[in-house]
Amino acid sequence: MSSLTLHINTLAEHLQDKADTRQLVAITGAPGCGKSTLATELARRLNTQRTKATVVPMDGFHLDNAILEARGLTQRKGAPETFDAPGFIRLVKALKTGEEVFAPIFDRTRDIAIAGAVAVPVDAKVVIVEGNYLMFDEAPWSELAGLWDVTARLDVPMPELRARLIHRWLSLNYSRAVATRRAEGNDIPNAQRVIDRALPCDFTFDGQPAPAQNAQI
Repeated sequence: MSSLTLHINTLAEHLQDKADTRQLVAITGAPGCGKSTLATELARRLNTQRTKATVVPMDGFHLDNAILEARGLTQRKGAPETFDAPGFIRLVKALKTGEEVFAPIFDRTRDIAIAGAVAVPVDAKVVIVEGNYLMFDEAPWSELAGLWDVTARLDVPMPELRARLIHRWLSLNYSRAVATRRAEGNDIPNAQRVIDRALPCDFTFDGQPAPAQNAQI
């Protein structure tokens, strides 16, 4: 049995024991650790078990490139200060109400956020939110810690993260030199920051297998 399956089993069994109210599940960790893969597969498992689940990615709250350029943050895209953190916190609070909510997604290929791309219906009993800064000990992100019902962190060694982050740029047709420069100049420092400022989670999973080549991680 793969470690991914074990992680899904652990979370699915835990969530099935919860009361029949909407549960917010945070799946967090450094960029490249496999959050999207785990979130997607957990939602698939829950839906097959007749528990309505929806995935909401944090990355939909990337600030637009024009704003990043105006603030001198273009080269830091993906760092905590390059997201609309207050807007994301408002979204999570709205999800807590149990009402229908619409959320944005981030299109990595086009490098833009798309508003209202995810619909969270009233009957979604589990909302799985995935992102780097869901359990992060810096304001205002630290406000999120008290909003989750279940938290899980994926812990992947830095050498493996480095390889995955370089591969992410290679998959977008950048040369090896450019992919390495982009990963080492920004993605890897962001990953280290996530690790250094991590808040404790209910579950910490080690050894997440490498996602499929085209997976968004």
